[in-house]
Amino acid sequence: MLDILKKTILAGVGATVTSKEKIESVLNDLVEKGKISAEEAKEASQKIVEEGKKEYEEAKQTLSKSFSEMLAKAKLASQKQLEDLEKRVQQLEDATSEQSEKD
Repeated sequence: MLDILKKTILAGVGATVTSKEKIESVLNDLVEKGKISAEEAKEASQKIVEEGKKEYEEAKQTLSKSFSEMLAKAKLASQKQLEDLEKRVQQLEDATSEQSEKD
């Protein structure tokens, strides 16, 4: 399950890098053909990068929320819950050991 999630995220990052390279290539072609100026290409590139970052962060938050909801539904123990249980078990073992020594 986690492997699938990791591969999906990495594929998304790969797509982002590929998209950025394609965007830069298209913008450079437009500059070479004289359809836009270098300044316009730079501004467009910055705007696209900013929007991409924003979309990435939104997707990351949505994915994180969905993943947390999935884990909650799966009824898996959190790290804190495990640590709390370990403390309780240790306390019970200590109390049992003390009681045995008294008897």
